[in-house]
Amino acid sequence: MKKPISIILIFTMLLMTLSGCASKATVSQGVTDTTIKVGNAAATSGAFAPVGVPFNAGIQAYIQKVNDAGGIDGRKIEFVHYDDEFDPVKGKAFTEQLINDDKVFALVGHFGTPTIGATLDLLTETGIPTVYFAAGISALYNEDATSSEKGKGLYPVQPIYVTEGRLIVARAVEEHGAKKIGVIYTNDDAGKDLLAGVENQVKKLGDDYSVVKEQINPGAADVSSAVLKMKNENVDVVVAASIQATLPTIVKGLISQGVSKPVFTTYSNADATTIANFAADYESASNKFPIYSNAWVDLSNAEEVNDFVEGMTNYGEPDYAGNAFAMAGWIAGHFLCEGLKRTEGQTLNWENFMKAMESAEFKIPMGGTVNYANGQRLGTQAMSLLKVSDDGKAWESVKPVEDLNIIVDRVQ
Repeated sequence: MKKPISIILIFTMLLMTLSGCASKATVSQGVTDTTIKVGNAAATSGAFAPVGVPFNAGIQAYIQKVNDAGGIDGRKIEFVHYDDEFDPVKGKAFTEQLINDDKVFALVGHFGTPTIGATLDLLTETGIPTVYFAAGISALYNEDATSSEKGKGLYPVQPIYVTEGRLIVARAVEEHGAKKIGVIYTNDDAGKDLLAGVENQVKKLGDDYSVVKEQINPGAADVSSAVLKMKNENVDVVVAASIQATLPTIVKGLISQGVSKPVFTTYSNADATTIANFAADYESASNKFPIYSNAWVDLSNAEEVNDFVEGMTNYGEPDYAGNAFAMAGWIAGHFLCEGLKRTEGQTLNWENFMKAMESAEFKIPMGGTVNYANGQRLGTQAMSLLKVSDDGKAWESVKPVEDLNIIVDRVQ
């Protein structure tokens, strides 16, 4: 009789041990009773530091605001950061370190086209939640993210560059009646994706419309041959399909060769820091031409803008209270924290977090909306239109935030 009792006791103890292990296993990595560890790799030194530094400052300010209010379900958020200098090799290595060594629960503000492109396979393979991508490469666009293998854990917020390329054409037609669209594009994912969107929309418009394109290297110091092609082809508008480091060179090249066609560029350049690099040339230019950018952040909502300004002042870096990249970081922090708040009262693991992210539409602070339900990973498709002021020192509002489809319908 003793033997069966011993077997039962051993079996019961084994079940209790296994049950205890299972209970612990239900909480994902990076989560303790008091903390939630998150992180990113971003360029906070080098040419892209003027973007990465305020961007991370915005993330940290939002997290600090949440922590000072008690955190999420009693847990404070810890933010780990590595400077990848906009180098995809370093970016991938640091991303692996965050996942495997630091064991963060999630990545927030995954930064820059090079690093994003180099790590997307890693993110889908591991299934780690990645909230907000500081780029809009086409690989992020997904209408069927229904499993980890299909990118269920990836949550883009910013507009996708292909979509923006379409929008730029619609704006160029609406604002200037453009039919011959010139595109100076960088030989990277951002430039090529913007070009793809431009060509996509021009094709939809029909045979009366055409594209003249010329490729340059990212960060090129001399774009004179590309500018000369735009001049010789007499394009109606020039699309500067490049991000921050190259736009000033394109603008200066147009000024020096006397090209006075309207210029349209991506939302990634819609910041005073970027235009400051060509402001003096633009202010003194005899061949003044309008320079437009899209913007997915709406500064007309005074309440939400004030919330950001107060947040940066009280919880972060007051010097960045008017910085567009800090706004982007603030929005990244908001999406992460709102997703975490939706899991309150539940076990905090990747599965529950992903369900929470898809459970309801998100309102973008100072912007439109994003909905991740049913595997949608489209980013926002609503943007406003800005224009550089005559002195080249600021972006001025031209058109309010509108959905791409509404604009396209008007010009087709």
